[in-house]
Amino acid sequence: MDMPMKRSIQISLPSTGEEEWQACREPLMSGWLTQGPKVAAFEKAFAEHHRVKHALATSNCTTGLHLILAAMGIGPGDEVIVPAFTWVATANVVLYCGATPVFADVDRATNNIDPVDLARRVTSKTRAVIVVHLFGLCADMDAIRAVLPSHVKIIEDAACAAGASYKGKMAGGLGDAAAFSFHPRKSITTGEGGMVTANDDGIAETVNMLRNHGASVSEEQRHKGPRPYLLPEFNLLGFNYRMTDLQGAVGLVQMGKLEKFIAERQKWADYFRRELAGIEWLRMPVQPVNGQHAWQAFVTYVDPAKAPMPRNDIMERLQGAGIATRPGTHAVHMLGYYKDKFGLAATDYPGAQDCDMHSMAIPLHNRMTEEDYAYVVHCLKQIAG
Repeated sequence: MDMPMKRSIQISLPSTGEEEWQACREPLMSGWLTQGPKVAAFEKAFAEHHRVKHALATSNCTTGLHLILAAMGIGPGDEVIVPAFTWVATANVVLYCGATPVFADVDRATNNIDPVDLARRVTSKTRAVIVVHLFGLCADMDAIRAVLPSHVKIIEDAACAAGASYKGKMAGGLGDAAAFSFHPRKSITTGEGGMVTANDDGIAETVNMLRNHGASVSEEQRHKGPRPYLLPEFNLLGFNYRMTDLQGAVGLVQMGKLEKFIAERQKWADYFRRELAGIEWLRMPVQPVNGQHAWQAFVTYVDPAKAPMPRNDIMERLQGAGIATRPGTHAVHMLGYYKDKFGLAATDYPGAQDCDMHSMAIPLHNRMTEEDYAYVVHCLKQIAG
């Protein structure tokens, strides 16, 4: 087979266009640019889709996780268990609260937290576990819940998991609270932005106040109330973690496309799994049998014992062919700050270390064409020989 014409394929591109552009007109013309009616409509649509009682928009997923921990009263002297293989923000938010992050290893096949190792990390100081649904695959929530004491809170880091499900339940309603991301690498985007979901009225009420400086009522409630000239009461030390109505307007349009986006990603994930199955050194990501993968990313594993060259050399070859790749994410315990602060070694969490060194995300997004997917497959087969 002749080498097809070289292409340029990004690891991810947001799927936005005329509808999102037009959606920004109303807030721009009305003058309501901060958190207001468009954010409220976006929150309502998100809550309904994910079948949760409350959805509260935030400036990003990191601030959403921080708000959840703060609303739960987690602070100095408390421990929060987090997976060692995740984006650094999952651990950072624990330190923001003055609590201590305790790492647990991950399952090499799923990239998600290993319930067996999780059980070993629980102490009398454990207040919560942040469970990451990495790359859009929900963690094994039943196994996780089975090894935790009943008082330990379960927080979902669902940054990658909008639209994902586990055993008939949507991500965002699988624990005590959850946070989602709308970064441009996610399946739906608002540029930056996040969403906290919860079924607990108390957590939701506290998050609602904390995201708005600790105000007893939101700006929209005050302006629409009988006495908009009076400032609200402030009984909590809060933050400015709100979403703008411009983002809310875009998010509302994107929510209407979420199911279509995931269905398209599922189609091409199936294509990759089928077409690349013959490459023995390239392990495909797990496809859940009891839920929906959100396919925020298609993360493979390069088997170092069988691959013709190291993972990084394969990535370099693909880059030369115009195909962007990335490691899945990083092992947080191997990052300089955490390694130095907590005296950690790479081998302390061998599963996370292995995923860090050998995972490889290949392009999968809603701006790719059939020819793009075929080209990625062709180039990987060329490397495989």
